[in-house]
Amino acid sequence: MGRRRRCRWVGYRPVVEFYKPRGVPLSSLGQVKLTIDEFEAIRLSDLKGLHQEEAARRMRVSRQTFGRILNEAHRKIAECFVEGKALRIEGGNYTIIQRSLECYNCGFVWKIPLEFPLPLDCPECGKPIIQAGDKVQDKK
Repeated sequence: MGRRRRCRWVGYRPVVEFYKPRGVPLSSLGQVKLTIDEFEAIRLSDLKGLHQEEAARRMRVSRQTFGRILNEAHRKIAECFVEGKALRIEGGNYTIIQRSLECYNCGFVWKIPLEFPLPLDCPECGKPIIQAGDKVQDKK
């Protein structure tokens, strides 16, 4: 029996959770499931250009585990492209990392994904933000 899978840290959920070939009805397509942590590995390595060691540190996994996650994500995406399948992005064992912000002027508290830039002003009162702290929010 293998070890229990550790929770992976993710910067944010994908904006779009489903891709399919254009002009082909979904009912006639096979589907491949890409997990949120595999999506995050693609985002960190391929889009942001981070080395595997740094990307693994951000996801709180070993470099070897990150490499396995990334290889599996690449294989799934290639399967969709080559075989014309739909790609569904969902599931996995992950935690969304968020930054908690508080306005000293009005006391309004809100959260944004850690990867997003800090806003300059409070969305409630419009005055400059003074304090920020990092928090972790579990999936769903």
